[in-house]
Amino acid sequence: MRQVVRTIRYQEIADDLRSRIVAGEPGAGRLLPSEAELGERYRASRVTVRKALEVLRLDGLVDARQGYGWFVAGETFRQPLGRLGTIEEQLEQSGWRSERRILAFGFQAAPQAVRDVLGVDEVLHVERVNLADGEPFARVTVWCPAELGAALSRADVERSSFYDLLTVPLGGATQTIGSEAASARDAEVLEIPEGSPVLVCERVTSTLDGRPVLIGHHVFPGHRTVFTVDLPRAPASSIAPSGLRLVE
Repeated sequence: MRQVVRTIRYQEIADDLRSRIVAGEPGAGRLLPSEAELGERYRASRVTVRKALEVLRLDGLVDARQGYGWFVAGETFRQPLGRLGTIEEQLEQSGWRSERRILAFGFQAAPQAVRDVLGVDEVLHVERVNLADGEPFARVTVWCPAELGAALSRADVERSSFYDLLTVPLGGATQTIGSEAASARDAEVLEIPEGSPVLVCERVTSTLDGRPVLIGHHVFPGHRTVFTVDLPRAPASSIAPSGLRLVE
């Protein structure tokens, strides 16, 4: 008799969670409450809750990853690295609704690491969160020489990318991608657990004559995005893709 009751209960929990997910509560990529929290909500054991979640995983509605827990399954966003572009362009080309919200905007003394790259003492500092279909997708921090950003407003950088706003012709960028644990700030902005895996991209954009004019620090939740690159067949003497460097 106990087994019958337990089976019915986990199915009831799965059905309720399924209806919430289908209704968009929560949206794709968003974390679910922990198993313990769900157990309290439904007054069920963690074993029963986990069985309900496994049912939903088989249906393709949820997934789990170490460091995150359970989250609503959704299409992983693939960012190509073949050309210089913005997050907004790539999201919209893939059919995602893109939005940006400015978290900080102001002129300040350049941090030493920024001064070393841009060669200036004062910078425009902008922090924002990029949203994909209304959900946090990336935390982005940008530093720009004050002389180039002097005419820009908070509304400007919320509406358009620096690539569209700067009056100097841009030649290209160097981008470094690594993995880290989410900081307290990442967790707050991206609504992910502190210490969970994130992908971190450092991009330095330069003018046509090679002068660095933008530094971008991008943080992506590790369960929502991957980076892809096309690798043409290399000569036999080549042992690695162009641009690949080992961390020493």
